[in-house]
Amino acid sequence: MSVEAANMPRQSQNLPVIGASLALCALVVTAGNIAGQTQALAVLIGGLAGFSLYHASFGFTAAWRRIFAEGRGVGLRYQFLLIILTCAISFPLIAYTDARGFILPVSMGMLFGSFMFGFGMQFGGGCGSGTLFVVGGGSTRMCITLLFFVIGSVLGTMHLSWWNGIAFPQAVQDTLGIGNKFSYGMINNLGPLGAFVLLAVLLGAIAFWTAWYEKRKHGNLEAPRKTASFIKGPWSPLAGAIALAVVGILTLVVVGRPWGVTWAFALWGAKGANALGVDVLSWPFWTGWKANAIENSVFKDTTSVMNFGIIAGALAAAGLAAKFKPLWMLSKVEISTAVFGGLLMGYGARLAYGCNIGAYLGGLVSGSIHGWAWAVMAFIGSSLAVMAKRRLNI
Repeated sequence: MSVEAANMPRQSQNLPVIGASLALCALVVTAGNIAGQTQALAVLIGGLAGFSLYHASFGFTAAWRRIFAEGRGVGLRYQFLLIILTCAISFPLIAYTDARGFILPVSMGMLFGSFMFGFGMQFGGGCGSGTLFVVGGGSTRMCITLLFFVIGSVLGTMHLSWWNGIAFPQAVQDTLGIGNKFSYGMINNLGPLGAFVLLAVLLGAIAFWTAWYEKRKHGNLEAPRKTASFIKGPWSPLAGAIALAVVGILTLVVVGRPWGVTWAFALWGAKGANALGVDVLSWPFWTGWKANAIENSVFKDTTSVMNFGIIAGALAAAGLAAKFKPLWMLSKVEISTAVFGGLLMGYGARLAYGCNIGAYLGGLVSGSIHGWAWAVMAFIGSSLAVMAKRRLNI
C-alpha cells in the first residue's frame, strides 16, 4: 500500500506527458493533412520551443523586472546571448536566401503599443511566449491572462488604423527628416557582417554595463542555474538560450520568416468575434490575406500551430518535471491583474507588431531598427509597472 502511495505522484505526472505526446502527434497529423509538410514541421518546432521555454524558465518578464528592481542582470545577459547566436545565422540567411526578415516602421502607435505591452506584462505575469509555456505548464491564472490577451489583441485590430494615423510631433519630423513613420534595415545598409558586428557590439556594451552595475550593487555576479537534467529539467539559461536560438533558426529556415507569437492571438479573437456575429471583416485591418485567415482553418496559420506546439511541449516538460499541479483557487488580485495585464499586452502587441518574440527578438534578428525601439519603450513600460506594483503592494 505504501509503495502504491509513493508511486501515485509520479503516475499522476505521467498523464500530462502522455496527453502532450498524443496532442503533439494529433497536431502534426492534422496540420500536415490540412496545410502540408511545412505546417507539420512548424508544430514540432513549436513543441521544441515550449519544452525549452519551460525547462529553462526562459521568460523576458522576470529578467527585465530583476535588472530594474534588484540589479541582477543574468537573465538579460542570456537574452542577449540568444539574440547574438540567432543573428549569427539569421543575418546571412536573410541576406543570401529567400528567408525574409521583419523590417517594420517605427511610428507613434508602435512606440505607445510597445510601452503598453511592457507595462502589461508585469501585471499579466509573462510575455507572449511566457504566457503560452506557463499555460502549458498548468497555470490556471495564465489561462485568464491568455484569454484577455486574445481579447485585447482583437480590440487592437479594431483601432489600429486610427493609431497608424498619428504623426510624430513636427519638431521631431523636422529634426530627423521623417514623416509619420520610418524604418531602417541594418542588413540591407551594412551587409550581414557589418550588421552583426554592430549588433554584437551594442548588446555586448549593454551586457557589460549590467555586469558592472550588478557587481557595484551586490559585490558579485549572480551564478546562473546549472542544468540538472535535459529531460526532467531544470535547464541552465545557457542551455535555454542555445535551444531557443535553434528554434529561431529552424523557424527562419522552415517557415521562411522569424518566429512570432501574438498574431495568432488576434486571429483567434477575430475568429471568435466573427462566430458571435461581430462584423470584424469590415474593419480595415481584416482585409486581403488577413480576411482569408479568418475564413480558413486555424491549422493553415503557421503562428497558430506553432503556439499549439508550444503549449503541448510545455505540458510534456511540466509532466516530466513532476510540476503539473494546476491551482484552482485564485484571489481577486490574481484574477484582476491577469485580466488587466492580458488586455494591455494584447492591445499593445497589435500596435507594436508583436511581443518580445515577434517584435523584439524578431526585429533584432532581422536587423530592423524597430526591434531596438520596441525594446526601449517596452523596458520603460515594464520598469514603471514594477514601480506601480510596488506602490500598490502587489
